[in-house]
Amino acid sequence: MATIFNHFYENKNAFLNPCDVIEKISGFPEVCITTFSESIIKDYVENNTTKVIANLYSANGTIPVYEIKYADKKMGLFLSRVGAPACVAGLEEIIALGAKKVILFGCCGILNQSVADGKIIVPSSAVRDEGTSYHYCSGSEEISAEDSSTNIAVRCLQQHGIPYVVGKVWTTDAIYRETPKIIEERKKQGCIAVEMECSASLAVAKFRNIPIIQFFYGADNLDSDKWEIRDLTDYGLSFSDKYMTISLECGITF
Repeated sequence: MATIFNHFYENKNAFLNPCDVIEKISGFPEVCITTFSESIIKDYVENNTTKVIANLYSANGTIPVYEIKYADKKMGLFLSRVGAPACVAGLEEIIALGAKKVILFGCCGILNQSVADGKIIVPSSAVRDEGTSYHYCSGSEEISAEDSSTNIAVRCLQQHGIPYVVGKVWTTDAIYRETPKIIEERKKQGCIAVEMECSASLAVAKFRNIPIIQFFYGADNLDSDKWEIRDLTDYGLSFSDKYMTISLECGITF
């Protein structure tokens, strides 16, 4: 595995490139918002004026890309598939369509309840416990978020009086292999939350020179003797207006 992860090829011209299968759309929104919750997307589309401007295709089905407007600014909105490879494929295709900035949000598991519980989590860095990011930047244990993007999220949260914390997260490919020993190791590294896409999303954004803002809301709790599901299966719907407002407010200042 070390042989694979330690051999990064910087050549941006791959055998198959996003532009080979995606045609750029004139006038495509520069800022695109994406989340992993289909419920949040449906709720927003049902209660706001939107129009479909593109589609992302895979064997899993078709994902519509919506054009939305907030504070007179045109933005894109689409669903990201769960897991680093699928998420990054979607980001690659959105960038190929014409997106120049991305805002991504979703749920996470809490690893440090005293620090992160009840707060919006803005990742400052992510532990790269997934495979996708190693195809976009050289091997390292962690990858950092850009300060400029993090600062936009922080200013937005401060302006609206929303509790938040900035900290390190753990990106993993294997939700059913978060063993007690590994959880303790990640907590000792300073990780306050665990999710599945952050480090890979940061890597593709750096590789494509596209700024990305990410934030997470806590769902299940791993900082306890037994796993606490909490509102994990709510998929963010109870507070969808709050999460969408954060992303939209970030979008108009991005």
